[in-house]
Amino acid sequence: MSIDQTASRIVQATARYEAFLATLSDADFQRNPAAGVWSYAEVYSHIFEANLISLLALEKCVKGTAEEDKSTLHPAVWLILFLGKFPPGKIKAPARIAAMVKKINLAEAKQLMSNFSRRLQELVPQVSQASKSQKAKHPRLGLLHARQWLRFIEIHTKHHEKQLYRIQKQLG
Repeated sequence: MSIDQTASRIVQATARYEAFLATLSDADFQRNPAAGVWSYAEVYSHIFEANLISLLALEKCVKGTAEEDKSTLHPAVWLILFLGKFPPGKIKAPARIAAMVKKINLAEAKQLMSNFSRRLQELVPQVSQASKSQKAKHPRLGLLHARQWLRFIEIHTKHHEKQLYRIQKQLG
């Protein structure tokens, strides 16, 4: 899978998020479908804040300021990256990431997506030059190099798209 193809799929997924956002009022965006279930606002906050943090890790790998590591991926992590999806079932976000989730408004969501898209465009051209031994730690998946971080961003972004449709169904 090429870097450009992965980046293109991320851009396409982000465009779907933008299109979905355009269909919502601020009130619907903020509404929780049930107690303990994230609103659209919280999902958007999580996705794009986590993706921006992932781009920071990717940037460390690209700039050569990450950890030097030549180990191989754990087989389960390799399978996630190869298949392009997380295992079935709900996965709780790591505590540090979950603590960052907040109810944002539509304008803040648009700004987050714009910031993410801009940083992605800046970094993608540099990924092919990054050393595969420059790795930054993911809280669950371990040490990933730049290409693996890019693939993770794609998987993460697509994974939460399903969550939006579950919320939509719950809200009616």
